[in-house]
Amino acid sequence: MAKIKIKDIENELKDMEVGAALNYLKRLQESEGMILKKLIEKYAKKVSSYQEEQKRFNNMCLFEKEAFSNGVQWIAGIDEAGRGPLAGPVVAAAVIFPKDVFIHGLNDSKKVSPKKRDSLYDEIIEKAIAVGVGIVDSTTIDEINILNAAKKAMSIAVEHLEVKPELLLIDAERLPEVPIEQTSIIGGDRLSISIAAASIIAKVTRDKMITEMDDQYPEYGFAKHKGYGTKEHIDAIKKFGICPIHRISFTKNFV
Repeated sequence: MAKIKIKDIENELKDMEVGAALNYLKRLQESEGMILKKLIEKYAKKVSSYQEEQKRFNNMCLFEKEAFSNGVQWIAGIDEAGRGPLAGPVVAAAVIFPKDVFIHGLNDSKKVSPKKRDSLYDEIIEKAIAVGVGIVDSTTIDEINILNAAKKAMSIAVEHLEVKPELLLIDAERLPEVPIEQTSIIGGDRLSISIAAASIIAKVTRDKMITEMDDQYPEYGFAKHKGYGTKEHIDAIKKFGICPIHRISFTKNFV
């Protein structure tokens, strides 16, 4: 019976915030005289981990907090994905968050697993005030070069926001053609929650797009390497030549 009761307690805890769960366990142990030491230790560790995550997250809010304290209401973080690949578009995103947002585990897209990126993507979409995406294809990349294409994608992402931002926080770039106040932050996807969120949106969007191309051009393995210059991809280019989504300026040395 005791084992069943412990399992019942664990089921109750699943829907609780970790701090509330820990307090509940302590009250239950005191009132019912149950031995819940292992569960209490487990949730004490969860509380400690959660507090550390809140501290890390708060450290990534410093640029946003400064802007809010200066009276800025709408802050858009901007980042892109896909500068380096040999194929596919460059994708940028712009994200505006409410003032007191919290998203557990939000970080630079390169620092989280694909599965975690997908869950973060859904939570960002749910909690953001506005999200804009900009896409520039491989043909345009060849025409205007990858740097200008990335900036163009960022500008499009800003245009696609349903709320007009008052401040842009941009990962290591500036957008001279966008008449909005801007702050360029080197390593911004690790230092700003808004930019980190944009990096997640851009990365997940691009990965989905390039994975869909795998059905059309299966010989290149796009679903696996997402267009990056792996040995497998380069060998496929040498064998089959380039396809319509390849960047000619990136692949001319392989054909």
